[in-house]
Amino acid sequence: MAKGRVDIKTENCKSCLYCIGVCPKKVLGLGGQINSKGYEYVQAIHPEDCIGCAMCATMCPEAVITVYRD
Repeated sequence: MAKGRVDIKTENCKSCLYCIGVCPKKVLGLGGQINSKGYEYVQAIHPEDCIGCAMCATMCPEAVITVYRD
């Protein structure tokens, strides 16, 4: 199975949580940290489970997620 890696520009994340809801492998979640804009940003809490589907990047309205496939 393909593996992927998620890169999130956390400073621009507005915590809409769309990416968390759409991830089929539950890779993403709130990490409990706040960016300078006051949002609790999304992090890859289970990066080893990423399959590189890029559904999270497609769903992100702020375009802060990039997915790399191995």
